[in-house]
Amino acid sequence: MHETERHRVILAAAQSHPVVTVAELCEVTGSSEATIRRDIASLDEQGKLRRVRGGAEAINPPAQGGLVGRPFSVNETINIAQKRAIARAAADLCSDGEPIIINGGTTTYQMVHHLTTKRVSVFTNSFAIAEFLIHNSRNPVVIPGGTVYREQNVILSPFGGVVASHFYAKRMFIGCQGIGAHGLMEADPMVVQSELGLIGQADELIVLADSSKFTGRSSLILCGLDRIAAVITDSGIRDEDRQMLETAGVRLIVADTTAQADRQSAVA
Repeated sequence: MHETERHRVILAAAQSHPVVTVAELCEVTGSSEATIRRDIASLDEQGKLRRVRGGAEAINPPAQGGLVGRPFSVNETINIAQKRAIARAAADLCSDGEPIIINGGTTTYQMVHHLTTKRVSVFTNSFAIAEFLIHNSRNPVVIPGGTVYREQNVILSPFGGVVASHFYAKRMFIGCQGIGAHGLMEADPMVVQSELGLIGQADELIVLADSSKFTGRSSLILCGLDRIAAVITDSGIRDEDRQMLETAGVRLIVADTTAQADRQSAVA
């Protein structure tokens, strides 16, 4: 991750928690402890945050807490070609008349461009996905009650949701912080709590994860591989990760990033 992006992530994390630790920032950014400590020192000198023992804190923390993880605006610029190809492959699985759940995330968000011509009922906790579909499609859109977390563009509630518990979906499309032998991983307990409630409302769980997510790690396990029907990723997936999914009985769909690039060139 480029230094500018790391600084944005660090500042967003500091605004989200009373104190953000070096270890948490290493996990979110994928950077070394030495790099994060240098970044914190630099931001402290600039007066953008306050360096504390073992981490950092915001100069003026907001009244509302935030979520662990990179801001939506940062994530949407990372591996964008892969995300667009993965999202197209995911949208191809949707048939007219089906109810679906789309969880908040920058890869799942890319699905919206391919759903404008379909007729599906969408439940989403993504403010960005809901807003796009409301303005650019005729698809029914249902959102849960809760708090809008601006940095991640999602709507979450610590109390669960009555609407979500009554929405049945053929498929749920979900992103993740990481994926490994233990299953899907997420960075924030609030996100895990919200997603656990939604997973149970869908027949099939479809994971949208570019190949970098197979090396991503977090201390929070959302669900095991046995709950996943399919993983959609790009051609950068390693052989050992293919084998891991095959052994677990998870269907693997590799999106064609070359075709996606060709389409983008044709539009340009």
